[in-house]
Amino acid sequence: MKIYVAGHRGMVGCAIVRNLLESGYTPDQILCRTRSELDLTNQAAVHAYFAEHKPNHVYLAAAKVGGIHANSTFPADFIYQNLMIEANVIHAAFTNGVKKLLFLGSSCIYPKLAEQPMDESALLTGALEPTNEPYAIAKIAGIKLCESYNRQYGKSHGIDYRCVMPTNLYGPGDNYHPNNSHVIPALIRRFHEAIIYGADEVTIWGSGTALREFLYVDDMARACVHVMNLDSDTYKEHTQPMLSHINVGYGTDITISELAETVKEVTGYRGAIVFDTSKPDGAPRKLMNSARLRSLGWRPQITLKTGLRKAYQDFLSKHSKSVRGTN
Repeated sequence: MKIYVAGHRGMVGCAIVRNLLESGYTPDQILCRTRSELDLTNQAAVHAYFAEHKPNHVYLAAAKVGGIHANSTFPADFIYQNLMIEANVIHAAFTNGVKKLLFLGSSCIYPKLAEQPMDESALLTGALEPTNEPYAIAKIAGIKLCESYNRQYGKSHGIDYRCVMPTNLYGPGDNYHPNNSHVIPALIRRFHEAIIYGADEVTIWGSGTALREFLYVDDMARACVHVMNLDSDTYKEHTQPMLSHINVGYGTDITISELAETVKEVTGYRGAIVFDTSKPDGAPRKLMNSARLRSLGWRPQITLKTGLRKAYQDFLSKHSKSVRGTN
C-alpha cells in the first residue's frame, strides 16, 4: 500500500500524514513531494509522477488558500491554480490506476445565504459569497470531477473518489502571514504583536457579529482517514452519485467577537478590541450540518479553547521571532 498525500506541507496535509503514521502506516508507505519537487499545476509533471510511483490511495489536500484579503486581491490565481491542481491530480490518479482518492473542499462551496446549518444538499442552490467566489467555484469543480469520474468509470474501472467539505480549520502548521491568513491565525498574530509592542488596542476587520464554526486540524485529519477507510457500500448508502460530498464540522459556531475574546484570553493580551466596520464581514453565518458524518461514527475531540492553546503554542515555537516580517 502506497499513499500519496498531495499538499503534505500544508496544515491539513501535514495533519493527515501525522494521522496516517499514528494509524500504523510506515513513512516509506506515504508519498510526499514539495512544490519545488512537483508542480501540481503542471499536467505533464503530475502524470509522470503518478506513472513512476503508482500510489494506491490519494489524499488531495493541496490547494492555494487564503482569507478574505487574499481572495479579493488574487482571484485569478485562486481559481486557476486550484482548478489545475484538481484536474491534474484527479485525472492522473485515474489514468494510473488509483482506485481510491479523497478530495478536500471547503465550506465556501455553499451559497452565501444558505439555510443554517448548511446541509450537503445546499450545494448549487444559490449565489456564492463574492469575496471568495473564484476559490469556491474551483472547489465545486473538484467535487464534480470526482463524481463524474465515478459515474463514468466507477463500475468499469473500480474507482471510488470521495469528497469531504471541512469547516474553517486551524491548528499546527497554519499560515500566519500578516495579510493572507485566515481569521484564527490572523488574530493570534495580531494579539501576539500587540503584546510584544505594547499596543493599547487590536483592530479586527468587520463588525464582529458574523458567526463562524472552527475545527481543529487534527480532528479534520481523523475525519479524512475515517471517510477514506469506509467500505464502499456504507459510503454509497449515505451519499448519492451527484451529491456525494460529506460535511466535516465541529457542530457549533461562535461570533467573531467571541472568538477574538477567546484568542485574547489564550494569548494573555490585556488591551482593547476595536472592530473596523468599514471592512467586510463575509457571509453572515457559516455552520455545517455534519449529521451525515456523525452517523458514520466520527466525532471531534478537541474543544475550541484547547485547540487555540495548541495553535498559539505552535505559533510561539515557529513564528514569534519574526512577527514583523513575512513568514
